[in-house]
Amino acid sequence: MFDQIEINPEVCNGRPVIRGTRVTVDTVLAYLSAGDAVADILNAHPRIEREDVLACIEYARRLSAARSTVLLAS
Repeated sequence: MFDQIEINPEVCNGRPVIRGTRVTVDTVLAYLSAGDAVADILNAHPRIEREDVLACIEYARRLSAARSTVLLAS
């Protein structure tokens, strides 16, 4: 599944993106957290596919499962 996600310092300042695009994982997650459906994301970014959106979710899931804690400024 992680074949779809790449990190390249030359693309989007090294942020994780969907391979072959400049669509960041963060962008996809922002759509989802705002309540948009997968179909809405696919309409907004016609170069990506449903599997790419699922790969972004899995990427975020694995990051959140890491055994470290990051405190966010409030």
